[in-house]
Amino acid sequence: MRGALTLPPFPFSFPDTFMVEDAVEAIGFGKFQWKLSVLTGLAWMADAMEMMILSILAPQLHCEWRLPSWQVALLTSVVFVGMMSSSTLWGNISDQYGRKTGLKISVLWTLYYGILSAFAPVYSWILVLRGLVGFGIGGVPQSVTLYAEFLPMKARAKCILLIEVFWALGTVFEVILAVFVMPSLGWRWLLILSAVPLLLFAVLCFWLPESARYDVLSGNQEKAIATLKRIATENGAPMPLGKLIISRQEDRGRMKDLFTPHFRWTTLLLWFIWFSNAFSYYGLVLLTTELFQAGDVCSISSRKKAVEAKCSLACEYLSEEDYMDLLWTTLSEFPGVLVTLWIIDRLGRKKTMALCFAIFSFCSLLLSICVGRNVLTLLLFIARAFISGGFQAAYVYTPEVYPTATRALGLGTCSGMARVGALITPFIAQVMLESSVYLTLAVYSGCCLLAAVASCFLPIETKGRGLQESSHREWGQEMVGRGTHGAGVARSNSGSQE
Repeated sequence: MRGALTLPPFPFSFPDTFMVEDAVEAIGFGKFQWKLSVLTGLAWMADAMEMMILSILAPQLHCEWRLPSWQVALLTSVVFVGMMSSSTLWGNISDQYGRKTGLKISVLWTLYYGILSAFAPVYSWILVLRGLVGFGIGGVPQSVTLYAEFLPMKARAKCILLIEVFWALGTVFEVILAVFVMPSLGWRWLLILSAVPLLLFAVLCFWLPESARYDVLSGNQEKAIATLKRIATENGAPMPLGKLIISRQEDRGRMKDLFTPHFRWTTLLLWFIWFSNAFSYYGLVLLTTELFQAGDVCSISSRKKAVEAKCSLACEYLSEEDYMDLLWTTLSEFPGVLVTLWIIDRLGRKKTMALCFAIFSFCSLLLSICVGRNVLTLLLFIARAFISGGFQAAYVYTPEVYPTATRALGLGTCSGMARVGALITPFIAQVMLESSVYLTLAVYSGCCLLAAVASCFLPIETKGRGLQESSHREWGQEMVGRGTHGAGVARSNSGSQE
């Protein structure tokens, strides 16, 4: 292996050569990325709507089909079983066959079974069909992988966070849709209309390009150059001169690469962070409807009152007031995005996640105090804003910390761990709540407190780093400050052949 070289100024890796990272930085952010933002956002919006519908569908079917509480919880959990079982699979497909391929298949799968589930005649059918919907949703987070690989370093955190605005739009739109659709048309039409963003994505995805980073890693450099030229033309920016080169060729999508000495501790900590995030986020979504229906936290604060609350909730539809309060807490996702956007490049990714988890943990404890409905709504609003902010920060950090060869798999396995948390949470938020509201809230608070500690112990901060092309670079030196340090930057010559 040759020794370290002092490189010429950005954007060129070597004289008369450039890498995909250099081209993306040189072309910058423009018209192409705006289009990609909207298209990726549609997939993200659809994911949010399919998740939000669970908190609306559960009380409706609980009443309409006279379901016991464990079957109501299972209706939510089966979606996450599907997501958990498929997340790693979609990550492997995206690393082996392309980000675009994996995303298109997952979206079409979700669209088909999402519409089909609206025609379920009995409980067992909707259980199976919603599980298949969850299987497809497991691939939607790969849109973040594709999106991140087209973004210049300075814009990446802000853009990925702005994509989260589509998640917030999806959750708010689902509640508004339910307000108008549920009283007149019922839950079946709600399921059908909730698939509209997926349908729009399916129609528009012919425009979606494959990741240039993936094409180069696959040995298809001509296709990568064509994609980069297309982006440069749309953005009205010049292409770098010279020959496109690649970091050392690597096998793609191997699970063992996530547990090399460089990544082992990061992977394990991220798995727990993603688990805690989904466990708490979806737990809060389900708790919101349960607490609003109970009317007051104190009404379920003891075992005796829990039994009385259970009886009173045997068949109770969501009221107009419940929908309005649900809408208010859902709107918290927007300030969650703005707060995270403001602090993530100031505090860094790790501290942002830790702060969001800590504030959620504190708000969860306050929920156990006997407060009126207005204060309850405010606490739920703040808690949801910060737990969604933690989710957003994790979606920024995870694609940045893994190299191109394992980026989709890394995100996929993290997403899979998130689904494990989401799978468990209905039995805490809907079943355990009937026994002890204090224990339920303590579980969520304690879990997020540990996640805050885990965030602080992540071994590397990715703020200001470019996306890694290769895991063979010196750890902690990959693409650091490219374009900001000029000619004085020295790095390992891992882009050349041995």
